[in-house]
Amino acid sequence: MHTRAALSLALVLAAVPPHSRPGVRDTTVRFVSDEADAALAILQSRAARRTPTLSQWNRFFSSEGYRALARRDSSFDRPFSRDVYRAFLLSDTLVARTDALARTLAAWKRIVIGRPAALALAYLPAGTALHATLFLEIKPQGNSFVFAVDGTPSIFLYVNPQETAAQLQNTMAHELHHIGLGSACGAAADSSQPANVQQTREWMSAFGEGLAMLAAAGGADVHPHALDDSATKARWDKDVANFNADLATVQAFFFDVLDQRLPADSISARGMSFFGIQGPWYTVGWTMAVKIEKTFGRERLVAEMCSPQKLLATYNEAVRATQQTGSAGVWSDSLLQRVGAIPSR
Repeated sequence: MHTRAALSLALVLAAVPPHSRPGVRDTTVRFVSDEADAALAILQSRAARRTPTLSQWNRFFSSEGYRALARRDSSFDRPFSRDVYRAFLLSDTLVARTDALARTLAAWKRIVIGRPAALALAYLPAGTALHATLFLEIKPQGNSFVFAVDGTPSIFLYVNPQETAAQLQNTMAHELHHIGLGSACGAAADSSQPANVQQTREWMSAFGEGLAMLAAAGGADVHPHALDDSATKARWDKDVANFNADLATVQAFFFDVLDQRLPADSISARGMSFFGIQGPWYTVGWTMAVKIEKTFGRERLVAEMCSPQKLLATYNEAVRATQQTGSAGVWSDSLLQRVGAIPSR
């Protein structure tokens, strides 16, 4: 549900400066539906067997949401053609979905932004600045993603009739947590560390997917897929049960990066493979976060979020504090020493 390109997330984090006013919430989240509204008007004309007017097309192509999509694709050097969108909106397949899209868009526009923003902020440091634009989009590609537009993190949400308003709020909270974490922590690497250590820490920050799952759910005792179908819940539970093996696999990857055993393209391919549908970056990250919160409290968990290497060390501490060593996988002390999470011996 929350799959995204790592490059898009990196662009967002780089665009958001760390907060500078501890204890002050600086929050501005805009909801923009003009692209979807204009697309729906064209579809409703088609459904009524009327030819969309020039004014309707101009409204669509001049919408803020459409222009933001065009800029995003252009930034990746992808061709972006009005003809593609014109053909998409005139297709019989999409016209057949007009009523479902209208119901979904109406329900989604009733969402109060404060709710998902509050879920995200509950798992972010005090004073975190949260600025974002949420675009509702009817578009050819059925994906949602994060991208920075004019330096402002933006969440592009595909209008999907199969997704309820409650599920959308969960998605919004998840993405807003990513944005807030970037605001709170910044994206600058520690230049005092060797490049291989910096790179390993950067990949460790991918466990932010698990932190975002926890925040979006609303607490450590809430199933991350409480709003989803039984098959999705079962998949998650099966993957979480594989925690020890997944931890070992990711740990081997970290050592490979530290020991510079992989070329750059192989590092990227392996690291990206842990995203999957909701792979170890999600399940291992979530399991660690829940363990820390239940053992030491949410305040301790939030305090470690800006130092992913310390998050791993605190997880180990939580396992040992509850005398679970042996049954629960833990991170190698050698790994934690090499990334500066614990003192070398």
